Amino acid sequence: MPGDDDVDHTDRIGIEFISVLGLPPVAFVALAAELGCRHIGIALAPFTANPHRYEAWSLRDSATLRRDFRQALVDHAVAPSVGEGFLAWPDKPVSDLAGDLDLMAELGVPLVNIVSLDPDLDRAGAELATFAELARARGMRATVEFLPGLPMADLPTAVEVVRRSGHSNLALLIDAMHVFRSGGTAADVAALDPSLIGYLQVCDVPLAQPAMSYGDEARNERRIPGEGELPLLDLLHAVPRDLVVGLETPMLSKAEAGLSPRDVLAPAVAATAALLRQLES
Repeated sequence: MPGDDDVDHTDRIGIEFISVLGLPPVAFVALAAELGCRHIGIALAPFTANPHRYEAWSLRDSATLRRDFRQALVDHAVAPSVGEGFLAWPDKPVSDLAGDLDLMAELGVPLVNIVSLDPDLDRAGAELATFAELARARGMRATVEFLPGLPMADLPTAVEVVRRSGHSNLALLIDAMHVFRSGGTAADVAALDPSLIGYLQVCDVPLAQPAMSYGDEARNERRIPGEGELPLLDLLHAVPRDLVVGLETPMLSKAEAGLSPRDVLAPAVAATAALLRQLES
C-alpha cells in the first residue's frame, strides 16, 4: 500500500482501462482501492489482450454486472473518471453510439472519450460535435484523442478539428505518449486554452520508436513513469491541477511473465505519486 505521505497524490491518480488487460470490473475497482487510487477508466467490454485468461464479461450485456460494478464503486470509494472504447468511423454515424452512452451515464461516468478514424476533418468535426452533444444531453463531458498514424495525428490537427466542431462540450484528451511522439512539447500543451484540456493520461516510453509498431507499443508495452524519456513533470506543469492523472501503462510482457496486475501497477502508482510530489515542491 502507498505510504501515508502519498495519500493525497494517489487520490488524484486514475488507473486506465487498458492498464489492467481485461481484469473484470468489480475486481478492477477493488484493485484501484487497494493501491490507494480513487479513479478508474472503464469500457463496456474488454478490447485488450487477455494474458491472465479472465472469463468474458460485458457491462453492455449484463445488468447484473452493471449493478455489481456500481455497488463496488460505492463500497470502495472509487469513481469512474473516463469511459473508453468509442470510435468515430467515416461510414457510421456516431449517433449509433447513443445506447452505449446511456450505459456510461448509468454507471456514473463523467466524461467519455472518442477516437476519430475519419480522414475528412470537416466531417470528423461535425460527427464529434454530435458525440459531444449526445454526451452533454446525458450529463457527461466529451474528449477526443489524437495519436500518430491516424488522421488526427497530432496536437495541432486535434485542436483544429475541435475548432471545426464548434461544440463547447468537446475537449482534448492529452496522452503523454501521443503528444511527445507526434512532435509536440509541454510548451505546446501549456499554450492551449485550459478549457480545451479535458483529460490527461500518463505513461513513459523512449522518445525514439522501438522496433515494434506504434499501435502494439501503445496497446501493450508502455513503461512506468521515470523508466522512459518523456518530460512528464513538464507536462504535469502544463495542464490544470484539478485533472485526474490517468495512469495508462499496459505491460503485456510482464503479465505474460506471470506478474499480477497489482505487481505491475503498484510501482507505476508509486512513481506517479512521486511525480505529483515533485510538482508541488
